Amino acid sequence: MGTNIQIIFYRAPSGQEPVREYLSGLPLRDRAAAADVLDAIREHGLHAPGVRFKQIRGKLWEFYVEAGVSHRIFYVVFFFFFFFITGPMMVLLHSYKKQSQKAPAREIKTAERRMKEVLHES
Repeated sequence: MGTNIQIIFYRAPSGQEPVREYLSGLPLRDRAAAADVLDAIREHGLHAPGVRFKQIRGKLWEFYVEAGVSHRIFYVVFFFFFFFITGPMMVLLHSYKKQSQKAPAREIKTAERRMKEVLHES
């Protein structure tokens, strides 16, 4: 059994949460698949059964949501220490619909830019 993990959505300076908005705009079947993946990660952490994780570069990783079409969600994990609350936190940075084998450079750049913001603030 893995470690429980807290999942939060990256929030832009404007207040927008791009990954939450992306997921909300998906068809019902895809939203349900994404919810199942996120629930599995919350419960089992990075050892969630049936979830595919892939390192992109450095601390940047992605996981897959498969629901007829494939969606990728970039994330970074770090440990937080806040008063009496400690543990791993996954920040969902960026998401996109997979259309090729390799993640497009522009998608990786967006995720890396957001990751730098998140890690700089933590």
